[in-house]
Amino acid sequence: MNSNRTPPQSKSEQTSKGFRIQPDTPHSKRSKKPADTKVFLRLFKYVKPYKGLLTATILLTIFGSFFSPLRPYITKIAIDDHIAIGDFEGLTLICLVLLGVILLDCIKVYGSFYLTQYLGQKAVLALRTDIFGHLQKLNLKFFDRNPIGRLMTRATNDVESLNEMLSSGFVNIASDLFQLLFIVILMFILDWQLSLITLSILPVIVYVTFIFKKKVRVVYEEVRTQLARLNAFLQEHITGISTIQLFGREQVEFEKHAKINSAYRNANIRSVYYYSVFYPSIEILSSIAMGMIIWYSAGRMLEDTLTIGVIISFVQYVNQFFRPLQDLSEKYNLIQTAVTSAERIFNLLDEDSFISEPLHPKQLQQFKGSIAFKNIWFAYQDENWILKDINFEVKPGETIAIVGATGSGKTSTINLLSKFYEPQQGDIFIDDIPLKNLSEAELRKHLGVVMQDVFLFSGSIKENITLGRTDITDEDIAHASKLVGAHDFIEKLPNGYDYEVLERGGGLSTGQRQLISFVRAMVYDPKILILDEATSSVDTETEEKIEKAIELLMKDRTSIIIAHRLSTVQRAHKILVLHKGVIRESGTHQELLKHRGLYYKLFLLQYPEQRHANGLVKS
Repeated sequence: MNSNRTPPQSKSEQTSKGFRIQPDTPHSKRSKKPADTKVFLRLFKYVKPYKGLLTATILLTIFGSFFSPLRPYITKIAIDDHIAIGDFEGLTLICLVLLGVILLDCIKVYGSFYLTQYLGQKAVLALRTDIFGHLQKLNLKFFDRNPIGRLMTRATNDVESLNEMLSSGFVNIASDLFQLLFIVILMFILDWQLSLITLSILPVIVYVTFIFKKKVRVVYEEVRTQLARLNAFLQEHITGISTIQLFGREQVEFEKHAKINSAYRNANIRSVYYYSVFYPSIEILSSIAMGMIIWYSAGRMLEDTLTIGVIISFVQYVNQFFRPLQDLSEKYNLIQTAVTSAERIFNLLDEDSFISEPLHPKQLQQFKGSIAFKNIWFAYQDENWILKDINFEVKPGETIAIVGATGSGKTSTINLLSKFYEPQQGDIFIDDIPLKNLSEAELRKHLGVVMQDVFLFSGSIKENITLGRTDITDEDIAHASKLVGAHDFIEKLPNGYDYEVLERGGGLSTGQRQLISFVRAMVYDPKILILDEATSSVDTETEEKIEKAIELLMKDRTSIIIAHRLSTVQRAHKILVLHKGVIRESGTHQELLKHRGLYYKLFLLQYPEQRHANGLVKS
């Protein structure tokens, strides 16, 4: 039993790490700085492996940007140099040139679109791979504090925003900028005075665009925040739909969803409002520029200092000039959305809530299976201690049972042994090697765990048993299933062991899922067997079958059993009684009954008929 030593004093050292991924914050609490250059540089890492493709795309975009602005200039030549003097032969030639420019422009649009989309999909594939790989490495504390719906938003919606930017954002922005450059150059070549009139509207456009960008960035941060809230809510409530229906909470949860959904709608409507103001503003300014050009051109035509071809070309150039500006504002929206998403994704990828792996991991040579907990203190959060100064040993081949009331720390003990969490103080030893000196892979290949809450993946029963191990044969699976008593019910299913399990084991009873988990543990042939309330979900008849299988499975293995039913722990070499995180009693079944402490009370609660039997209490 424990000595109840003083708990660790340094809270800063013993508490869990702070997580970078926090609940999504409203825009008022977030930074409103311009797009961070570091984000773009980091995104470039995913494009860099395809720099050849990127270079080809950029060159095609740059040189192709000249074709569209060239068309009004060719129109001016056709009107002033050929139509005006009746040169139809020259007009035919210039029309063929114009047709060629149009065809080249179409080829450029096709090639640019295809290459950018191809590049974007390549980059996003690598990003999705990094996100999923990183999520698999994070410890359980991280998932305890971050809703699954929010993480799904990071891996789906946020990645899709980056896909749009990588696929069309940057390259199209370059295309628009070069188009503007070529348009301005050709406008000044045609007539510098009309060019200045057109550009006189530009400062107003820049000011309007600046206001628009400032407003829309804030709104789109709010849109992403509300979307994450909505996804988190949907994931949680779809998973818990049976509880909602059972307790008649449909209307209450519907109203909660309506509030979150309305907040998401309102955020989108605010963004629509800014666009509904911005686009008409650009149209009005372009119309003003057009009117000024026509008014000024009329006077010059009367003075015979301006040709009709120049006027028609400038009318076309005004339309071309303002279209890239509108496209740039739209792309800015795309970039702002993507930057917000990228910040969230990189916060996730920067999350370092890992179980610390040793620099020089030890190997379990000639594995025996001894386990020792020495002075273990553990809390999931701050100093709310779940386990307090836990000390016990399990010799190779021994079976130890841990019992106690709900919340006493039984499962936490198993979580520490499985290296899902790390203790704040103390050490756990496997074959006299500290657990912190073993890699997760080295440790877990020797562990077989059967949990109370069995998780089955979508796929066949065979796949759920082997979990991808190719060295496990069909004969091994069938033999283990017969030992456990699962073979008969599996054979009766359509396609037997190839029966497709639905999400989370849908289509199978709780007891059937439990039996499959036992088969899984058996075929993996672990050196250390852990049973965490493993028979709590099966009926008495099935439990008897499983107990026979457990006897075979525990033979020559170190075993730890956690159970509320004392019938499953009575044959253990040692029983530990946990109470509020402290080992209050330890001993064999008979020793603990004679001690007449907590275990004795638990036994009488489950077996009241034994109160006057075998001298447990005096008559």
